[in-house]
Amino acid sequence: MSTAFTDGSRRVWSLVKKEMRQIVRDPSSIAIGIVLPVVLILLFGYGMSLDVTNLPVAIVLEDPSPASTDLAASFELSRYFDVQKTTSMRLAEDWMLARKVDGIVRIRPDFSRRLSLGDAEVQLLVHGIDANRARIIQSYVQAAVGVWAARRSAEGEQVLTGPVQVQNRLWFNETNESRFFLVPGLIVLVMTLIGALLTSLVVAREWERGTMEALFVTPVRPGEILLGKTIPYFVLGMIGLVLCLISAKFLFHVPFRGSILVLIGVSMLYLLVALALGLLISSTLKSQFVASQITLLVTFLPAVMLSGFLFDLRSLPAVVQLITYLLPARYYVSLLQTVFLVGDIWAVILPNAAVLTGMMTVLLWLARRATRKQLA
Repeated sequence: MSTAFTDGSRRVWSLVKKEMRQIVRDPSSIAIGIVLPVVLILLFGYGMSLDVTNLPVAIVLEDPSPASTDLAASFELSRYFDVQKTTSMRLAEDWMLARKVDGIVRIRPDFSRRLSLGDAEVQLLVHGIDANRARIIQSYVQAAVGVWAARRSAEGEQVLTGPVQVQNRLWFNETNESRFFLVPGLIVLVMTLIGALLTSLVVAREWERGTMEALFVTPVRPGEILLGKTIPYFVLGMIGLVLCLISAKFLFHVPFRGSILVLIGVSMLYLLVALALGLLISSTLKSQFVASQITLLVTFLPAVMLSGFLFDLRSLPAVVQLITYLLPARYYVSLLQTVFLVGDIWAVILPNAAVLTGMMTVLLWLARRATRKQLA
């Protein structure tokens, strides 16, 4: 038994060394495994943000009173608005049609009089082609008016609000920075690329180059082939994870409230799921091009669109929500955002980790069966 185990370990180590040499000699593997994660980190961390600032709005100041001027100034001093002031509603409408502004805040001529009566209004017109952006503008304008009203109330001035004030507080992301959940989600993309895309090519490459037949005449076993091809890319994936964690901590200052051991553990689980899926595709198909296209279709695109990385899954149609439960990225995104921003919440960690474990087991079994069929 010990001799067979030693022989098996020696064969696996030989396959690992062969695959590592292949990675070093293949510039595309280095590009996808090392260079691409760095590019994605910088691109998503610095170049992409869901925080909307410098919204172009027109302030139509039809009432020259001190109260209306003070309200207009609250917009001008905010970093969320890029204000263009005018006294002409017609000119503001022309700006809206030309897309020079996305919203019009109209302060009517009777604003001061109605303010003294306690029923003043501010009219808001929003360009509605982009519904999501329109909702953001509405909420920002309402917030700006609310801050102005609260300040005047504190100063003892009469305002258009009632006696009840709303106090808001954000849990787990107090600064409301979108990069705090974008960067953890980016780790999913990096691990998916390294785990699924690279491994989806390894067996197909052996078939295309004719080296798979050479393995048939050796005593190497199907499980050893899979293990020999998994270990190098597992190491490469963990290197990508370390790069992402360093960037999240020191470049983007994303808070980390959970345990590093939990984060590494769930990341290893997801990486093994991605590796198993890539090996299953690679073992089934004998063309690198077809394998890469199928992998992008079933792993990377769903990881971007249907994992909760960019969009709230609860806003999707019910049928699409059911489909997302089949995607490993959905569970990994939930784990990462929880461990990073909230902490070790076991009610979230354990169920999601259990699903990833089950997926890993099934996919590895299927990959081994597919490889055994081709070797038979």
